Amino acid sequence: MRKKVTKAIFPVAGLGTRFLPATKSVPKEIMTLVDRPLVQYAIDEAREAGIKEFIFVTSRGKGALEDYFDHSPVLEQELRKKGKKDLLEILKQTNMDSGAIAYIRQHQALGLGHAVWCARRLIANEPFAVILPDDVIAAETPCLKQMVDAYAETGGNMVAAMEVAPEKASSYGILDVKEDMGPVVEARSMVEKPAMGEAPSNLAVIGRYILEPSVLRNLNKMKQGAGGEIQLTDAIAQDIAQDVPVYGYRFRGQRFDCGSKAGFLQATVSFALAREELRDELMQYINEIAQVGQAAE
Repeated sequence: MRKKVTKAIFPVAGLGTRFLPATKSVPKEIMTLVDRPLVQYAIDEAREAGIKEFIFVTSRGKGALEDYFDHSPVLEQELRKKGKKDLLEILKQTNMDSGAIAYIRQHQALGLGHAVWCARRLIANEPFAVILPDDVIAAETPCLKQMVDAYAETGGNMVAAMEVAPEKASSYGILDVKEDMGPVVEARSMVEKPAMGEAPSNLAVIGRYILEPSVLRNLNKMKQGAGGEIQLTDAIAQDIAQDVPVYGYRFRGQRFDCGSKAGFLQATVSFALAREELRDELMQYINEIAQVGQAAE
């Protein structure tokens, strides 16, 4: 019987330079889509998938991220005094039980593979998930839950995959597909950021992984890959040569790249339109802007 996936690593050590000057003092991961920080979407998705232990790989200046998950007695007391039970319930979702969350420092920005490797002692010899909060996925069934269910059937390593345009393939890790089984594909190999026109397929790896502990042993080699960084994709691909299968999972949902300004804005609009109390007023504003633009043309 396969071990359940109950631990997840959240690499959040990046400086968020694309969002300066905001990220000079505010960690990118707690910037909000409507009224919830990016990291809250990631945590909620992990909880839905059965994750019980949350491991954050952080860096200097991320204190606000750690505080976000702590209890706030003064705020809770004030809400309770005013009878604001709905806000208390929302606040409760941001609290983490003692011992459920751990923080590890990544002292050097050596790549995603290195960030995951930093958490190796808390993983031990069991499968684990990796969630990149920058990739926000709107889905009826959370993406990681879909993957956990599929992993129960396949085992091995599993990465979330989506089709991308050929001209964008050089920005992703790309799967070389050995066998296409519908939602699940088996990979022959993986290529990190292939040169233009050299991608083996149009299936790109995005920020959800379920990995075997053998990947951590591969990362121990500290082998540099694309961009001079230690690439997680390379460590996963090494498992194929060691007869550990790697699968791509075509998830059902819409992915937003919230590591970019355009993607962040698109996600904000999309999530706001999904909120019944905001939809009508926002749609009216969008329509007004569109009419002004058409008139200007």
